[in-house]
Amino acid sequence: MAGDVAKTGNKNIEKARRAATKKRTIAHLPEEVRRDLGRQGARPRSRGGQAGHRLEDRNRRQLYELAMERNIRGRSRMGKWELIDAIRGSR
Repeated sequence: MAGDVAKTGNKNIEKARRAATKKRTIAHLPEEVRRDLGRQGARPRSRGGQAGHRLEDRNRRQLYELAMERNIRGRSRMGKWELIDAIRGSR
């Protein structure tokens, strides 16, 4: 059991090293992509954390609650984008 945990830890450390050497960080993304990411992050802050009208502006928990109201089956196993598709399909 302890050996499995050590192996998993070593795998995670190696994975982090590989990612660090690839330098796949926000700083290395194209400026246009960074700007768009900043705008996406600013949108919810400007609403004070309240859900927007668009489904894409809501977080998974808010979408899950909406799916519960609409009695959508399988919602507990769905991610954000699957919930959005299911909610749109139930209209």
